[in-house]
Amino acid sequence: MNREEIIKTTKRFLSEEFEVDETLIENQKNLKDTLELDSLDYVDLVVVIEENFGFKTSGEDFKSISTFEDFYNFVERKLTAMA
Repeated sequence: MNREEIIKTTKRFLSEEFEVDETLIENQKNLKDTLELDSLDYVDLVVVIEENFGFKTSGEDFKSISTFEDFYNFVERKLTAMA
């Protein structure tokens, strides 16, 4: 999966899961604020990541993720490590 596919897939499932317009999901925007995530939402996020990308993650992984760009980089690193 290339970066463009990661971004497209991410926007689709985040907008569906967290009921946010895809146009609000921009690279430099804050992930937590844009999606209005609380601690329980991170559990949902972990589940949809596994369903859509096929790797396990935890809430700890999100400590270093603040923007959508950070999130895309994280997914790309995990998928590369799996290859």
